[in-house]
Amino acid sequence: MFKIKSIQNNIKSFFLLLLSVLLLNSSIFAQIPSGYYNNANGLSGLQLKTALYNIIKNHTSISYTNLYTSYQTTDNLPPNKVWDMYSLKSNGTANYYYTHGSNQCGSYSTEGDCYNREHSTPSSWFSDATPMYTDLFNVYPTDGYVNNRRSNYPLANVGSVTWTSSNGSKLGNCSVSGYTGIVFEPIDSYKGDFARSYFYMATRYENLVANWPSNSPQCALVYAGNNGLTFNPWYVNMLLLWCALDPVSQKEIDRNNAVYAIQHNRNPYIDHPEYITYIWGGTTPLSTEPSNYPTNFSAKNIHLQWVDANGGVLPDRYLIRMSTIGFSSISTPADGVVYPDNANDENINYGVQTAFFKNLNSGTTYYFKLFSYTLNGGIPDYKTDGNIPEISKTLP
Repeated sequence: MFKIKSIQNNIKSFFLLLLSVLLLNSSIFAQIPSGYYNNANGLSGLQLKTALYNIIKNHTSISYTNLYTSYQTTDNLPPNKVWDMYSLKSNGTANYYYTHGSNQCGSYSTEGDCYNREHSTPSSWFSDATPMYTDLFNVYPTDGYVNNRRSNYPLANVGSVTWTSSNGSKLGNCSVSGYTGIVFEPIDSYKGDFARSYFYMATRYENLVANWPSNSPQCALVYAGNNGLTFNPWYVNMLLLWCALDPVSQKEIDRNNAVYAIQHNRNPYIDHPEYITYIWGGTTPLSTEPSNYPTNFSAKNIHLQWVDANGGVLPDRYLIRMSTIGFSSISTPADGVVYPDNANDENINYGVQTAFFKNLNSGTTYYFKLFSYTLNGGIPDYKTDGNIPEISKTLP
């Protein structure tokens, strides 16, 4: 079956920023336990931070081995794939995908070999101590090779790039005023995720964080050696910008709820991103709430879904071709020819079963055909006989 859905209710990497902003409050507050933040009401500055510490401390600590099991609910990309923020691109695709229950590192020699457990605040910064070492709000599933390239460098904006991963994450010299050494930069779609993880760590471990800079010179670049505002000025300014660039998404909300089910604590900066402003950006919000909603709210994206081919020779990938004229105008791909991703073509790995076409025009009818193909040494062999799956959709 080959069917179509609106992108409006799908995962973060494909989200419409406007939609996430409009729905932020209702989505976030829906699953916060009643009264969870009562002791933080009316507070700001360091008093608020300490109140949040008292709310989220003493979480249930899990074992390092059990992180892989936890990822099946905290970092799941349907169907049963690992949501790896070092692999998934901003358009929701990836050059490779990992499956829960397999693909775990061992060893690796290149990107795409396996995934492991990445401490966004590196474990060497807190001497591999517990409970930080297995805190799900700090430890994410990521490609082992990219994780190794990141090493224990700070997360920050890169200026001069020395290496780029397949999803666009970068290693190189820092471009943020205040530091020029080597840093690792995640893609824009996940900068807010990592920034809110850092604010969580500064809060959850308020009683320990002042000692961390003595463990690592890289840590001393980020953390100021106090349990108050915690970060050096250059770094907190960047984290605030990252939070503004990448607001809380449905992906983070779902992960927050899943981690709460395991650890029995929450990241307050996902539930209440305004707390970041109250603590690190002043005691009042940065601006006044807007008076009105925008107009002409419409879908400009099309979400395609299908059930994978089965039996006989299975495809390695699919080529989806789009036209605004009609099915007959969609040319049949030629064996041996690679058709790179562009506005009208998408190559999707077998097993993903979903694709997105973005920035489309309202009132236009779009036509799609889906071709299966195998690969031998990078050379495609397309299936073009029989009934080629096709579908059309007119955007409102």
